[in-house]
Amino acid sequence: MNNLLRLDSELIWHPFTPLTGSPQPILVDSASGVYIHTHDGRKIIDAVSSWWVNLHGHANTYIAEAIAAQAKKLEHVIFAGFTHEPAIHLAQNLLNILPANQSKVFFSDNGSTAVEVGLKMAFQFWHNQGITKKKIIAIKGAYHGDTFGAMSVGERGMFTNPFSNYLFDVAFIDFPYPDKEQEVLDQFRALLLSKEIGAFIFEPLVQGASGMRMYSPAILDLLLSAAKKSDVVCIADEVFTGFGRTGKMFASDYLNEMPDIVSVSKGITGGTLPLGVTSCSARIVSAFTTNDFTKTFFHGHSYTANPIACAAANASFELLNKKECQEQISRIAAQHQSFKRKMQYHKNIKEARCQGTILALELKAEAESSYANDLRKKIYPFFLERNILLRPLGNVIYVLPPYVITNEQLNEVYDAIAEFLDTF
Repeated sequence: MNNLLRLDSELIWHPFTPLTGSPQPILVDSASGVYIHTHDGRKIIDAVSSWWVNLHGHANTYIAEAIAAQAKKLEHVIFAGFTHEPAIHLAQNLLNILPANQSKVFFSDNGSTAVEVGLKMAFQFWHNQGITKKKIIAIKGAYHGDTFGAMSVGERGMFTNPFSNYLFDVAFIDFPYPDKEQEVLDQFRALLLSKEIGAFIFEPLVQGASGMRMYSPAILDLLLSAAKKSDVVCIADEVFTGFGRTGKMFASDYLNEMPDIVSVSKGITGGTLPLGVTSCSARIVSAFTTNDFTKTFFHGHSYTANPIACAAANASFELLNKKECQEQISRIAAQHQSFKRKMQYHKNIKEARCQGTILALELKAEAESSYANDLRKKIYPFFLERNILLRPLGNVIYVLPPYVITNEQLNEVYDAIAEFLDTF
């Protein structure tokens, strides 16, 4: 065994990975563009953007240069009582592309903490006003992160069972499949009648971890409209769907109704450094704008608004807004739609779904569709053997590439998928 891999096995606990019975991890030396270069000389196409974070390709020189320049100038400073240009500039950049009602941003470290901040903002919004609205609504199948608040508003099951006694109560509505939209809207409205609902949290248009399940902007607009009529704070978890993944800058851009709070992370730095941001509307800010010290939002992280991460995010923002990048997003979306049309009636496909740069193929399986479906044990190694990284969600194969992927590279991924579908 390679000495580094031996040390890895002895010392490191990898995420979402059993400590026994798991394959040895792949040792990576470097990466460039869509390719991951391994220690043993392989070149693997990263078709899932390394857990959905990479936008502009690995080792992007423009972002790397911004990181290097910032590291030589200011690596970090406490963000309570101090500030710096990269954070101020990033706040401006984000508020220029977030829903128009957003007015302030709060920095954190990752997607789960960005959601956690949003939940705490919503709860304290009511607390600061002396209003008792302690209940929250979420959608079944949701995944919002692995901290305790984020777990509470996510799907209860394999990931959360060990902690079920420690999670707060949440009212879950069914997933709004096209044939269940009215039923789900009725469920939602019935919950609102209690007048105790303080917040509604949702992944707009696409539930990522539950299998890239997709639903319509129309039903989400109806849910948000009903929530707002009942004075419920609406929290959009755009951690996955932000920064062009759905074809528009944010999934919320497909809506007429705007959320009160938006949580973002993943693609914010182009996949280079951890950073989370939670934005909110002036309405939310107003409940904290007071001389009463006890109504302060007492939340923070040691690396809040890290200048190097903010510099990376600003560089990624510049690349994202270039005409070339927007054309790449449109090209990938068109390629996905074409492949979806070609494959949607394949005998082994239960449903083909597409939204922007997200392509999902749900395979027919004897067991119910889920993250733990045994088909994942066949899918993952099949593609790795062909030097393609496709990490399935149970029996769902999805393609979510960096925006720099070429048509030829995409076709290589599509051809491998077609081969798998014909043989499994």
